[in-house]
Amino acid sequence: MRYPQTFIDDLRRQADIVRVVGDYVSGLKKKGANWMACCPFHQEKSPSFSVNASKNIFYCFGCGKGGSVFNFVMELEGLSFPEAVKVVAEKAGVPLPDLVDDKRFETKRKEADEVIQLNAWALEFWERHLLEDGAESRAAREYVEGRGLTEETRKTFRLGYAPNSWDALGVHLKGQGATIGEIERSGLVVKKEQGGYYDRFRGRLIFPVTDAQGRPVAFGARAMRAGEEPKYLNSPETAAYTKGRHLFGLGVTRDEIRKKKFAILVEGYLDLIVPFQHGVRNVAASLGTALTPEQAKLLNRFARKVVVNYDGDRAGINAAKRAIEVLLPEDFEVKVLVLPDGADPDEFVRARGVEEYNRRRGQAVPHMQFVLEQATRDRSLRVPAQKADAVEEALPFVRAVRNPIQRREYFDMAMDALRVEDPGLRQELWRTAGARDARAGEDGDVKKKVVRASVGAPTVAERRLLELLLHDAELRASVLPQVDASDFEGLATAAIFDALRRVEQDGAEVSFDTLDALTGDDPARAFLPELWMYEPERAEGEATDAFLPEAESCLTTLRLMSYDRRIKELAAEITAADRAGEDALRDRLVMEDLELKRRRSALLPHAGSVNGPAPSTP
Repeated sequence: MRYPQTFIDDLRRQADIVRVVGDYVSGLKKKGANWMACCPFHQEKSPSFSVNASKNIFYCFGCGKGGSVFNFVMELEGLSFPEAVKVVAEKAGVPLPDLVDDKRFETKRKEADEVIQLNAWALEFWERHLLEDGAESRAAREYVEGRGLTEETRKTFRLGYAPNSWDALGVHLKGQGATIGEIERSGLVVKKEQGGYYDRFRGRLIFPVTDAQGRPVAFGARAMRAGEEPKYLNSPETAAYTKGRHLFGLGVTRDEIRKKKFAILVEGYLDLIVPFQHGVRNVAASLGTALTPEQAKLLNRFARKVVVNYDGDRAGINAAKRAIEVLLPEDFEVKVLVLPDGADPDEFVRARGVEEYNRRRGQAVPHMQFVLEQATRDRSLRVPAQKADAVEEALPFVRAVRNPIQRREYFDMAMDALRVEDPGLRQELWRTAGARDARAGEDGDVKKKVVRASVGAPTVAERRLLELLLHDAELRASVLPQVDASDFEGLATAAIFDALRRVEQDGAEVSFDTLDALTGDDPARAFLPELWMYEPERAEGEATDAFLPEAESCLTTLRLMSYDRRIKELAAEITAADRAGEDALRDRLVMEDLELKRRRSALLPHAGSVNGPAPSTP
C-alpha cells in the first residue's frame, strides 16, 4: 500500500517548507528570496543552509544536501518516504487519503511489521524474566550489576534474559496469537529437521537492536555460562532486519548525536551502554562487525563528524582502519581515539572515569595522522621495502576521500610524512591515488615503484667496503664484527651486507651462490655480480695493514651517513611531537638527537676520504 502520487504532488505544493524546516532548525532568517540558517546536517559557524519557499526546496552550500520537504524530513528523522509523507501531512494539517494497493510493497511491509510485533512480544517476555526471582534471573541480574549498570540504564536499553528453556518463548508467542509461520519467519526460533522448532536464544542476556525509530528489529544475546560458545549469538536476517544496516543504540542516542553534531563510533553493546550511563550519549555501535557503507549512510543522517573508538588491541586497530575507509566516501570528518593498554571504552570508563575518557576523546587524532602512525609502526622508512609497505598501506585512505581538493591535501601530507621526495615518483603515486580506482596498486606496482625510487645507486663508501670484504676472509674477520645493522640500514646494498653477516655468523663459505640466494628478490641483488667480479688486491700472506684502515674509514663514513639520516628524521619527529603537545616524547627525541650528535662529533676525526656523499655538519 502507498499514498496516491497525486496526493504526494499536491502535498508537496501545499506544505510550507519554511514552517516544516523551522520546527527542526532554529534561527531561520529571511535573506532576499531565501531563508538562511546554520545547517542541521553538518557543523558550521556561518549560515550556508538555504530554504526557498517559492520553489519548495532546501539546499546547503556547505555540505551539498538538498531536496524537497520530504527529503528534509527523511534525512533528519531517518524515516522512509511514506513515513515522511505522513509527518509532512500532519504538520501541514492535510488529512491523509486511503492507501492505494501495491502488493509487492504491502507484502514486504506486512512481513516486516509482523517480525517487529513478535520481537516486541519477545522483548517484553525477556524483560520480565530478567526481573524474576529464580536462580537464572538472579545470575543474569548479578552479571548486569557486575558490569556497573544501573536499573535506569537497564530500562533505557531494555535488557532482558532468555530463560534456559527449549520452547518457553515459542509457547509465549503462540499464546499472544502468533501463527507457526509467523514465529518461524521471525528468526526467534530455529526449525528442526524432524519438524517443530526450538527457541534460538536460551540462557542468555538479551540486548535488543532497534531501528532509528526505536523499534526492535533484532537481538544480540550474550552467553551466561563460562566456556559457552558462541559468546554472542545474533538474530538472523529477516524481513525487518538486514545485517549491516543498523547501528546499536541509535534509537536512543540519535537526538544527542544530532545535538552534539558528532558521533562516537564504538564496537560492542557495553562499549556504548557504559559510556552512555556516565553521560557520554552521542554514541553508536557497529554491532561488533566491520562497518558497512549502509551503516555509514545511516549515521550520515545525524552527524558529519565521527570519532572512531574501537578496542585498542591489534584487532580493534585494524577494524578502525576498515571503518575509516568506509566513512571517508560519505564525506565524514573522521578522528580516531585509541585508548591506552588496548582498553575498550567499557573498561576504560569504569576504571578511569568519564572525565578522563572525555579528556582523551578531545585529543582524538585526525584519521590521516592515525593511518600514518599505523603505517610506520614497527617499520623504518630508511629501509626501501618497509617504506614501500608503508606507502602501500596509506594510499587507500587517500583514494577513499571523495573531495578532490581534500584528497590532494591528504596525499601531500602522506608523501611528506613517509618521506617520498622524488618528484617523478610522487607524480606516479598521485595518478594511482587520484584515480580512486579500487583496483589501483593491487598488483604490487606501488611497492615496486617506491622500492625502485628509494634504493638509488650504491655510494662510493659502501661499494668500496663490500669490494674489500667480499674477497678477503682475513679482512672480513677483522671488520665485519664492527658492522652494526644501523650502519647499512637504508643503503642500496643493505641486503648484501646483511647476507654477508649471516653467512659469516653461520660459519659458512662466502660464495656468489650463497649471497645470491640470501638476497632473494631484493633490488640489491642486481649489484652483486659486479661486486663479485672485483679482483682482490691483497696477495696471499700479505699483511692487512694497507687495507684495514681503508675498510675502517669506509665503515666510519657509512656510520656518519647513518647518523646524518637519523638526525634529519629526528628534527621532523621533534617538531611533530612539539606540535602535538607530546612533551615526554619530544624530550626523549631531543635526548636521542643530542646523543647522536655527540657520537657524530667524536667520530668525525676518524673519517677518511672515501665516502658517498660527504657527511654534513648539522
